[in-house]
Amino acid sequence: MRMTRSVDNVQFLPFLTTEVNNLSWLSYGALKGDGVLFAVNAVGAALQALYIFVYLHYCPRKAKVIQMKSTQCLSFSLTIATLLTSASWTLYGLRLRDPYITVPNSPGIITSFIRLWLFWKYPQEQDRNCRLLQT
Repeated sequence: MRMTRSVDNVQFLPFLTTEVNNLSWLSYGALKGDGVLFAVNAVGAALQALYIFVYLHYCPRKAKVIQMKSTQCLSFSLTIATLLTSASWTLYGLRLRDPYITVPNSPGIITSFIRLWLFWKYPQEQDRNCRLLQT
């Protein structure tokens, strides 16, 4: 990506799924107190985050909401659904005192609030044409 300054023929999904996998195992290592499992996956998560940042840097469609100053390309209903689902599971995990339910669902709440903030900061405008971004 750096050499060609392009993300042509490079898919984003493997970076994302590997990052989620590393973060899941990192969380498990933290919950179990397993230093080796934690350390290995902390390094893996950091490297995957670096790959993701490089991908986003060279991606031509990056930060479309901020560039257009409009959330026309985001799905408000999907944002609300994600918030409600993540909050429900997180509260359920807290009620059971089960970190294996609570921890993986907490990021959904955080990312939903970030998207809600974007809806507040950049209201949808009907005159803009764009496809909904895949979320």
